[in-house]
Amino acid sequence: MSRINRLFISRWGPVLTGIAIGILAPLLVYWGNPGNMGVCVACFTRDMAGALGLHRAAAVQYMRPEIIGFVFGALGASLAYKEFRPRSGSAPLLRFFLGMFSIIGALVFLGCPWRAYLRLAGGDWSAIAGLLGLVVGVVIGVVFLRRGYSLGRTHPAPQAVGWIMPALMGLLLFFLLAAPQLGRDANGDPTGPIFFSTAGPGALAAPIAIALGVGLLIGFLAQRSRFCTVGAIRDVILMRDSHLLNGVVALVVAAALTNLVLGQFRSGFTDQPVAHGNALWNAAGMALSGLAFTLAGGCPGRQVFMSGEGDADAGMFVIGMLVGAGLSHNLNLASSPAGPTPYGPIAVGIGLAFCVIIGLTMREQVTA
Repeated sequence: MSRINRLFISRWGPVLTGIAIGILAPLLVYWGNPGNMGVCVACFTRDMAGALGLHRAAAVQYMRPEIIGFVFGALGASLAYKEFRPRSGSAPLLRFFLGMFSIIGALVFLGCPWRAYLRLAGGDWSAIAGLLGLVVGVVIGVVFLRRGYSLGRTHPAPQAVGWIMPALMGLLLFFLLAAPQLGRDANGDPTGPIFFSTAGPGALAAPIAIALGVGLLIGFLAQRSRFCTVGAIRDVILMRDSHLLNGVVALVVAAALTNLVLGQFRSGFTDQPVAHGNALWNAAGMALSGLAFTLAGGCPGRQVFMSGEGDADAGMFVIGMLVGAGLSHNLNLASSPAGPTPYGPIAVGIGLAFCVIIGLTMREQVTA
């Protein structure tokens, strides 16, 4: 085992990964990504859903290379260190719905836990309410874990199962690079299968090669270190173990310093990029996300990384996020900088009810 690998699987691994993300995410903004959105798994999944035509919100349609890189980076790390283990069978249908509701909550807040920390590191104080809600959601999830909650164990699966998500990402990379258009409507407008924003957050992007390279590096490092923004809070509460939390702190500090150096730190509660100041629904949206992520076993980034190392159940969660992102815009659930829609809070309430029912009823079945 190499010295570098030993370092990343040690307690220093999450810290080094957090520093890397904290530097690279603001640099992605500097290179073209939306403000305080160097890396956001929820927002990028929403953009990819739009790129595939799952919603037609013209401002948020782009096939984000970072997510593709996450999967390929985690795949490369798992293959290099013999940790590619195809597996499935742990309540995949429930994981799909947990993924769906997690991103509905995230899009009411306008960001996943990764972006919540990056917004904070960029001076966006409205993220504080979201982070408090995230902690509340994780705490509720930990209560269920202590009561015996479980989605059951995964089981080894055929090799082909583990390659489904990498193959899907390969197809999406082809769509990004080739931008095929298979037809046009009566007005001469392209009908897909791929769509690109010409204005709005979806039109703001770092160069493809840079974004893909950053995604590959983060995916590789996070797979080795098991970096997880939700597991960081869960482990402190459940086991008094702070090594993942140290990685999150490192991310925030590194991102804040990088933003200061780049002139991107803008302090305030209002007029922040792609954010709103409704504290109640910032908190409630992230509470739903935090609960769903805890019940599923990891934050959205961790789910993407696990899907790259052969976990088909994590892959189902990611697909759930993709569908949930499409529904969020088709059903007018996603917030805007003006604030939540009338329907987003209703969806958050339904999602919380769903997660509580799952938390109360799911126990691992033990056979004799």
